[in-house]
Amino acid sequence: MTPMTPLPNASIVTATADSLPDQPHALARARAFAEPLIASETLDTGENILAHADAVAAILKAIGGSEAMQAATYLVHACAHLNKPQEVIAKAFGVNFAALAMETTKLVHVQKQARAADARAQLEDPAAQTENVRKMLLAFSRDLRVVMLRLASRLQTLRHFAAIRQPCPLAVARESLNVFAPLANRLGIWQIKWEMEDLAFRFLEPDTYKSIARLLDEKRAGREVFMEALRAQLERDLNSNGIAALVQGRPKHIYSIVKKMRGKGLDFDQVFDIRALRVIAADVKGCYAALGFVHSHFTPVEGEFDDYIAKPKSNGYQSLHTVVRDAQQRAVEIQIRTQAMHDHAEHGVAAHWAYKEAGAKGYSGVSASSEYDAKIAVLRQLLAWERDLSGPVAARARDANQGLFEDRIYVLTPDAAVVELPQGATALDFAYSVHTSLGHRCRGARIDGAMVPLNTPLQNGQTVEVVTTKEGGPSRDWLNPELGFLASHRARSKVRAWFNAQAMAQTVARGREAVEKLLQREGKTAMKLEDVATQLGFKSAEDLFEVVGKDELSLRTIENMLKPPEPPPTQDDYVLAKKARQHDKSSERARKGGVLVVGIDSLLTQLARCCKPAPPDAILGFVTKGKGVSIHRSDCSNFRNMASGSPDRVIEVQWSQPKSSEGSVYPVDVAVEAADRQGLLRDISEVFAREKMNVIGVQTTSVKDNRGGTAWMTFTVEVANSGRLNQVLAIVAEVNGVRSARRRAQLVRAPP
Repeated sequence: MTPMTPLPNASIVTATADSLPDQPHALARARAFAEPLIASETLDTGENILAHADAVAAILKAIGGSEAMQAATYLVHACAHLNKPQEVIAKAFGVNFAALAMETTKLVHVQKQARAADARAQLEDPAAQTENVRKMLLAFSRDLRVVMLRLASRLQTLRHFAAIRQPCPLAVARESLNVFAPLANRLGIWQIKWEMEDLAFRFLEPDTYKSIARLLDEKRAGREVFMEALRAQLERDLNSNGIAALVQGRPKHIYSIVKKMRGKGLDFDQVFDIRALRVIAADVKGCYAALGFVHSHFTPVEGEFDDYIAKPKSNGYQSLHTVVRDAQQRAVEIQIRTQAMHDHAEHGVAAHWAYKEAGAKGYSGVSASSEYDAKIAVLRQLLAWERDLSGPVAARARDANQGLFEDRIYVLTPDAAVVELPQGATALDFAYSVHTSLGHRCRGARIDGAMVPLNTPLQNGQTVEVVTTKEGGPSRDWLNPELGFLASHRARSKVRAWFNAQAMAQTVARGREAVEKLLQREGKTAMKLEDVATQLGFKSAEDLFEVVGKDELSLRTIENMLKPPEPPPTQDDYVLAKKARQHDKSSERARKGGVLVVGIDSLLTQLARCCKPAPPDAILGFVTKGKGVSIHRSDCSNFRNMASGSPDRVIEVQWSQPKSSEGSVYPVDVAVEAADRQGLLRDISEVFAREKMNVIGVQTTSVKDNRGGTAWMTFTVEVANSGRLNQVLAIVAEVNGVRSARRRAQLVRAPP
């Protein structure tokens, strides 16, 4: 055969570039070579291997495979019984026969392992199973001949179980229905597709299969009489009207009938596949002429016409499909195509064996106009199969001008799970692809049972076992591209992330140590670290430690938070002090509602701004330096901090009793948290006004959050009695949207 002209996408067809050499009597020689080795051996299915090989060769012949292709099936089964199969077969038949036999044998072995793994995992997801085996088919079946050998072999396995009337293993039946039949469909080999689907369905759902088969048989006689009469009449009518055509009956495929019944919710009698004809016209013009005749003499069923001639299917299938009804309203499906279209529909890419076996010469009535056209026809099928099932990954590869098959390899775990890796990946890449922790702890690897260095590149179909330690992490050498430990960007990212995490852990530890020492120095070891972080505006203590460890937050900020400075006095805080200086007598101070210092008269006092006490709050005094006595609520946290540092400055104080109705008022801060909404401030202000409580200041803040929005409001109100304030806060809490209303540590919750 003349060597093939390289294609623009030469990387895609590298593995299929060498065809099987033409050898005299190759089929007879291969069978004679294999017979002594396999004649007395059986497959796992119980079928005699030689009988299986004979049947597979017959299937290949039926779909157009050459004698060389048929010969290869015997050599595939002989491999398992040879010590050095590649060398022996290469010497007897040539390197191309040896490569094909070894590649097919390897795929058979890997599929068997994957099926066993799927069975152990009780895998019932057809999509996941399809994806697993698809990966192996793309990895090992770059040579189209391997695909054809596997399809023919699987069809024969199903035929064998049907012949001996024994149940087929469910894993084999599911794989046949979900993987091999769709592959045959993608390659356009309907002859194999239909039979494989029916046989697999027969083993997976035997009751349903028998039910449909019985329904077909019950009305077979009458249906066959009607269909034969219709076939003969339509053929005569077409030819008498100048449309050269051959009309044939179409076989009934049970799985197709069941799919239509389930997909469209139809009864058996409503399925169009039960009555079907095929019209073979002389040319495309004749196809459309036949369609016009059919539609003019029968009633077309609306929505049941497809033109696959003008718009072929992605696998190259071409035909006109229509459904019509006769005068008795019986539905009949009719397909119209040329002979060439029919040949392609039956044999698919097998019709292009010229690509692998005979160049432009062709054989078995199949020929290509040129080698280039034949190669393109086959590549279109394989690329479409890859495109359908690989999706965005394949699209990105095409965009990057990478070979669709050449940039990936597929290896196995010890449990036969398929792992997809980039070309050139190592055992270390494999470890990281299985699990990040496995990669971090990886210290060695076995490939097909032999210990190898971690930077050993992997090959398709190898079984990889990782040797690990219980603890540990990666080496920085793994990131050195010159050492070749990692080929996967994903694995390198995981190693870098590990080292980054280690550096971050050291930073956080340094920050934690600094914060804990500060708390010890300030006598605040009882405070929770999470509370410290929250008060400083951090989500967690880890975030606080990180910024402290990076020196992005001064420890002085934490000190100020722990020991806030005494707030500067306001005009309101000096009200009572000014009145006390104007009136020397305690009775006058009492009339104004002042504070009496126990045992001391006419002493300057001021209400603390931090807690803003008001009668009848329990209060204590703290003697300040130069500002008199600061009056705090007894539960004030600032007062407790100051008192713990200078207990000798604490003095007892009490509220004086006013002698008239003209009592004093005190400014008090009220904090309200509510769901943010329009009119909220107005509604709360109306409550204070209605309760005759003077509002002298308002501050509001709102933030959008996962609850839609939260508003925080601080009202400064004047009160004569804090007990009265509690009553008003209870009313505020009932305002629509209010979640809480409080006075410092005192909290009144909104009713549920």
